[in-house]
Amino acid sequence: MTGHVVGYGALVTTRRTGAEEHPGAEPFLPADRSLEALAAAVPSCRGCDLWRDATQAVFGEGPVSAGLVLIGEQPGDVEDREGEPFVGPAGRLLDRALADAGLAREEVYVTNAVKHFRFTQRGKRRIHEGPARWQVAACQPWLLAELDAVRPRGLVVLGATAGKALYGSGFRVTLARGRVMDGPEHFEGWAVATTHPSAVLRSRDRDTDYAGLVADLGVAAAELGR
Repeated sequence: MTGHVVGYGALVTTRRTGAEEHPGAEPFLPADRSLEALAAAVPSCRGCDLWRDATQAVFGEGPVSAGLVLIGEQPGDVEDREGEPFVGPAGRLLDRALADAGLAREEVYVTNAVKHFRFTQRGKRRIHEGPARWQVAACQPWLLAELDAVRPRGLVVLGATAGKALYGSGFRVTLARGRVMDGPEHFEGWAVATTHPSAVLRSRDRDTDYAGLVADLGVAAAELGR
């Protein structure tokens, strides 16, 4: 079954932070919902406040015909500077894990739930800070538009932020990972959850956690091959 996201409508209401209003991303999406048009429009998004400090918006990347979409949290420091998703240390680990699971990076579409890098500045270093729930909700229209443009057969949900963006605040990676589950509401395909590759990099038992990531990706590869 081909995946398709339909009927979401305007999910994000106007939010107020201090004296500023943030309308969510919906008003900034183009009428043309092709990947090319979406990627061209995302730099102008002011749906939340993250654009102010980030270098640039980072849109998804991969073939429009991809059968599998991988969804992470947000761009990291390297991604923010280079303007491409999953090109930093976590991205390199993900590439290796995909290959070990029998999947090719160039055949999947990779993106993030949030398109701008949220961080705390400490001297010259920019320290990753997870996006707030309202920022994830504000950015959701971009993600849903990507899924609607690609229409994959399945999704791989990388970590809690991506899972909550699609399934709500009750989503738990530890409970959902490594099995084929129904896709999120209005998505006609399937999904597999796993840990984010950045969590593997931070792990004290990296070998074990890397093996778990590969195993979970293998579940998606097997389902894709059916």
